[in-house]
Amino acid sequence: MTTAPAIGVMFRREQPPERLAAYARKVEAAALDELWVVEDCFYMGGIAQAATALAATERITVGLGIAPAVARNAAFMTMEIASLGRMFPGRFHSGIGHGLAEWMDQVGARPASWLGALEETTSAIRTLLRGERLTVDGRYVRLHDVELEHVPDPAPQLSLGVRSAKSMALSGRCADGTVLAEASAPGYIRWARERIEEGRRSSPEGPPEHRVTV
Repeated sequence: MTTAPAIGVMFRREQPPERLAAYARKVEAAALDELWVVEDCFYMGGIAQAATALAATERITVGLGIAPAVARNAAFMTMEIASLGRMFPGRFHSGIGHGLAEWMDQVGARPASWLGALEETTSAIRTLLRGERLTVDGRYVRLHDVELEHVPDPAPQLSLGVRSAKSMALSGRCADGTVLAEASAPGYIRWARERIEEGRRSSPEGPPEHRVTV
């Protein structure tokens, strides 16, 4: 049986943050399924937006698309995701990605390997959200004996906002979903799904389902 796609809207970065709560309530009143918030430099913080939209509503899913992984400590990002997951069970969809190179240069966060940084961060976040204790000495993520005190159940889904073929395959291997940029054409979406599926086939231990958000 085919599940009908969820329909949502995005709170655009050009809108001032003080309008978000009322906007979120309008989205819910319009019987839409989702509201997605954006963390673009240097507009508004994604976690602050997501928390505000969730608190202002009762039913809709709120997605974060996306937070740059290289600008966050993996443990602290997990704490933010887990907190929203506990306070609003089943309603928060988390998202991380590479971040634009120019912006990451501006804040001194450009990694030597974009793929390596995203994979290490994704793996660490998903491990901690499962309630596991983690020690890792990676190139970009270094954690010692870290374990969440308040594990969310269910854990919020984690999607990767990516564009290239290698990044799509990475998302298929290790994430619950992929966030594609607005205005993605049908042909590009088909191409992205093929790359994601290649990654999924290479990792039988990965998440059982994979969602694509445009």
